[in-house]
Amino acid sequence: MADLLALSSRIIDERVLDEPVNRVTQELSEIGDGVAVVESFSHSAVLRTDAGAVAFDASHKSTGADVADAIAGWSDVPVTHLVYTHGHIDHVGGSGAFAERWGDLEVIGHERVAARFERYRATNDWNVDINTRQFGGIRQDMGLMLVESDDEAMARWRRFLPDTTLWPTIEVHDAHEFVVGDERIELHHDRGETDDHLWAWLPERKVIMAGDFLIWNFPNAGNPQKVQRFPIEWAAALRRMASFEPELLVPAHGLPISGASRIRTVLHTVADALDALVDEVVAMMNGGAKLDEIVHTVRVPDDTLALPYLRPLYDEPEFVVRNVWRQFGGWWDGAASRLKPAPDAAVGAVVAELAGGTAPLLERAKRALDDGDVRLASHLADFAGWAAPDDPEVHAERADIYLRRRKLESSLMSKGIFAAAARESQVIVDGHAST
Repeated sequence: MADLLALSSRIIDERVLDEPVNRVTQELSEIGDGVAVVESFSHSAVLRTDAGAVAFDASHKSTGADVADAIAGWSDVPVTHLVYTHGHIDHVGGSGAFAERWGDLEVIGHERVAARFERYRATNDWNVDINTRQFGGIRQDMGLMLVESDDEAMARWRRFLPDTTLWPTIEVHDAHEFVVGDERIELHHDRGETDDHLWAWLPERKVIMAGDFLIWNFPNAGNPQKVQRFPIEWAAALRRMASFEPELLVPAHGLPISGASRIRTVLHTVADALDALVDEVVAMMNGGAKLDEIVHTVRVPDDTLALPYLRPLYDEPEFVVRNVWRQFGGWWDGAASRLKPAPDAAVGAVVAELAGGTAPLLERAKRALDDGDVRLASHLADFAGWAAPDDPEVHAERADIYLRRRKLESSLMSKGIFAAAARESQVIVDGHAST
């Protein structure tokens, strides 16, 4: 078993990040008397009692069986209760493996989990496409197993929400308390990454099971392809957790953290970062600023983003800015031409005509890229691609520009989307090569 608490304490206290913090090993580590965590995507935290074990999240369909095996190898009592911190597939998809091993389980989730599952069924292909883009750039040797195939056509036949997923048998509104053996467990609802999120408080042990309220990255409060996130409520939830003075905090991604003072510092630092970002966006909105100005003005300090639990490697602050705008200002960005815009192809064709063709656009795009202006380079590459949707030479250049941009990005979401843009153009190149 790894000493995860010693590792996280050293990394937080010394601010030296010389080992991975979001580990996917499928291995179980005991982090307290009768408390353990299986590091997976996502983790499953486990509380062992004399009357049964309680698991918090079941991980992904691809990892659920490994997680269940790890728990069974540690616990001499079966899992009787499964708590969903929220309904994302990396937290619920492995539940079928839990049922296969332990039979009927009491499954506890927020009352909105069922609606999420129904939405996933209604938008299955859309969600497969989203995750293919978001995680498509991940190397398979990282062990996340979120994209089973590079063949997007075949991926469409997969079920986004596995048919074996267990639905909640107990639905929570704002709070719920239950007892297993001699253990009392409190569940609390707060909105953050999702609207169906629960976190657990074990009062006798002073332990919090935090779910995705802490992910050892900048909070996933902006995701450009997913539904609304709630950064204001997220920050409030972190402060609420800190008020309980926990001595052990177990997130669903990243390392568990021990020590009341250390936990309080982490929770308040993340909350402060979210609050400051939201306050600045709202102040600029109240001052009449358009989204374009806000996106290019609001920043989180570099020293904050350098903290080992706040690096922008998954989501990033710029996307949170856009989500705050969407929450309070709707989808229109304030530019009149984008209220009812012309088709992209029409805009691209006119811009190429004015530039003297696609070649000057691409030359200017490459010059911008060489100068470090990756945003301008991408605009120009898109104009050229829209103007010449079937030209393999144009799309070979566009693919190269987006691959070069991908290498310069820090967040997984940006890398995934820009890699998908390159693949989009490469399909056109390959199609002409095969004819």
